[in-house]
Formats: sequence, C-alpha cells, structure tokens
Amino acid sequence: MTDALALDRQVCFALAAASRSVIGLYRPVLEPLGLTHPQYLVMLALWERSPRTVRNIGEALYLEPATLSPLLKRLESAGLLTRARSSTDERALDVALTPAGAALRTEAEKVPAQIVARLGMQVSELEAIRDGLTRLLAASSA
Repeated sequence: MTDALALDRQVCFALAAASRSVIGLYRPVLEPLGLTHPQYLVMLALWERSPRTVRNIGEALYLEPATLSPLLKRLESAGLLTRARSSTDERALDVALTPAGAALRTEAEKVPAQIVARLGMQVSELEAIRDGLTRLLAASSA
C-alpha cells in the first residue's frame, strides 16, 4: 500500500523544492544585471508591454499590491522604470520602462540560455514542464 502522505508523493513539496532550487540558479545570472528574481519577473512583464498599470502587472505575476509596490519602488530607484498617475484613470498608477530599463532587455536576452545550460536539460523538456505548471496554475486559480 502506498502512503498518501509520503513526502515524495506530494505535489506541493516537489513544486516548492523545485521552485527554490531553480530560482537559486537565477541569482548569479541576474546579479550582473542588478536584478533579483522578483524584479526580473516585473521587468519581463514590462518588456512585453510598457506602460502597464500596477494592477495589470500584479495580475500577470500573481502578486498582491503589497508585494509588488516595494519591487516597483526599488526598480524606480534603480532608474529602470517610472510610476505615474494614469492620464485616463486617476485611480490607476502607470508603470513604464525608462530608456535604461528598455536597454537592459538586451543583456537579459542572455538569461534563458544560461539557465538552460545550468539545468542541463533539453529545451523541449523544460517547455513541457512549463506547460504542465501553467495548467497546474490555471487549475489552482480556478
């Protein structure tokens, strides 16, 4: 009989341990860019589309405003983005890349290949894992 409570059978454990381990691989790769992993995620959202509202970034990254605000403040202090009241909705705060933030994208384009190399896995295997995790995220958010 299989123990349903065995640690190695828990999705939550495998997910949490893998997350910490993979994010740890990013640290030395992102350090030369002056970014932490959470800051990198914010920048990825802005490299996709800028400007975006704080709310939109939070929704895209599954982050609460209390978590997102300090990240945005640090990135603004670093000169990578600006925050300003929206011209169309004074309740909304627009976040936009600065020229320095936009230029950092060129260096960041090297990050994925470095992570793939550090993991030593095939891109197709990593894409399948990502797709599975995306389905898991959708199911857990429903």
